[in-house]
Amino acid sequence: MSKEIVLTGIKPTGKVHLGNYIGAIKPALQLAGAGDCTALYFIADYHGLTFIQDRDEFRDLSYGIAATWLALGLDPERVVFYRQSDVPEIFELHWILSCLTSKGLMNRAHAYKAIHEQNIQLGVDADAGVNMGLFTYPVLMAADILLFQSDKVPVGKDQIQHVEIARDIAEGFNRIYGDTFKLPDYRVDENISVIPGLDGRKMSKSYNNTIPLFETPENLKKLISKIKTDSTPPQEPKDPDTSNIFLLYKEFAAPSQVQDFRKQYLSGISWGEAKQELFQVINAALDEPRKKYNEFMAAPEQIDAILSEGARKARAIAAPLLAQVKAKIGRF
Repeated sequence: MSKEIVLTGIKPTGKVHLGNYIGAIKPALQLAGAGDCTALYFIADYHGLTFIQDRDEFRDLSYGIAATWLALGLDPERVVFYRQSDVPEIFELHWILSCLTSKGLMNRAHAYKAIHEQNIQLGVDADAGVNMGLFTYPVLMAADILLFQSDKVPVGKDQIQHVEIARDIAEGFNRIYGDTFKLPDYRVDENISVIPGLDGRKMSKSYNNTIPLFETPENLKKLISKIKTDSTPPQEPKDPDTSNIFLLYKEFAAPSQVQDFRKQYLSGISWGEAKQELFQVINAALDEPRKKYNEFMAAPEQIDAILSEGARKARAIAAPLLAQVKAKIGRF
């Protein structure tokens, strides 16, 4: 029996922060290390074109995502790690699927609906700021997923709809041309908590409350010192399970450290001391990955070589299915 295929896409949207690491990268690396599935990881660079249209920023963010995953331990020998734009079969399938996908389905996509409704509230043109890449984004994502016959797609709860749309598109193609595509399922890790930012809200670039993953130790310490806390006096016991500092701490510390830190909370610890403990454990955990990240970013040709080899593997998987699809639509 063949292994289950699990596909993970990573869009270059900005500097990777602690929330990205804890919520997406860390569990995905654990999945890759399990070895009981065929794991594919790709840099969704052309998805980023919907809103990043600065040449240098586009390039740097794509390299930054690749360097981050490699620095954190993604092994390109054990998984298929590629750049979306290096696999032209994805974009050919995207066009074929676009011709079978209703505009009504795209109208219901969350990202488009949010902008559309906001524009109406502002009294401007309903489609202001909407390019066709953003509007048809779910079709390209469907091509990403379906071309590799993915069984599972790990996503956050806000991305579930994209996998459901991919299923709808696959079902439509299969209904017209016969059984061709697997129907993918999403995988959501219910154990992942919302990662708090500096102000206590969800860590998000849109809130400007993030802690970038590979900050220098000096900047990391300064950012951690800004984490919002309550006014509980230093000597008073504190509840670790309601503390943002403790939540972040346990994601980077060993179990014995977490147990000791919990005791400090219950016996009384100042917020300043707690933040210092958090800085030390995060800085220690990221010291070696930070060095590797900087080495990769200084050698983009090394990243290119890794991603090119990954693309070769990805295209070897994709080409036979695309040939089958083209034959079914009458393109021999």
